[in-house]
Amino acid sequence: MDILEVLQADYRRFPKNQTYSIYAEDVYFKDPMSEFRGRDRYQRTIQFIETWFTAPQLDLHEIKRNGNQIRSDWTLSWTTPLPWKPRIAIAGWSELEVNQEELIISHIDYWHCSRFDVLRQHFK
Repeated sequence: MDILEVLQADYRRFPKNQTYSIYAEDVYFKDPMSEFRGRDRYQRTIQFIETWFTAPQLDLHEIKRNGNQIRSDWTLSWTTPLPWKPRIAIAGWSELEVNQEELIISHIDYWHCSRFDVLRQHFK
């Protein structure tokens, strides 16, 4: 199966049953909140989302590949487990780099908003 097809399927069922085998063991990950290396740490990050947030959803708007670079545009949303249950949404994109073995070696997420904007959504 083509890596784009695998990623599209992962987006549809996010955060459940992600295909961690498409990531290199020492994959580099960065987003506006964290930065680290390692597939195990990446898996724990996804499990955190699945465990602590209600109804997480990752809507894929577009995904395209140019050589060893993949870009996906998406919106991540979830309900935060606060008494007033705010629904949070972050629009952004991911830039992935794939090696010769077709493993993702770098996954960098960017947001179209600031961390403060995300925090502010909790108190609307």
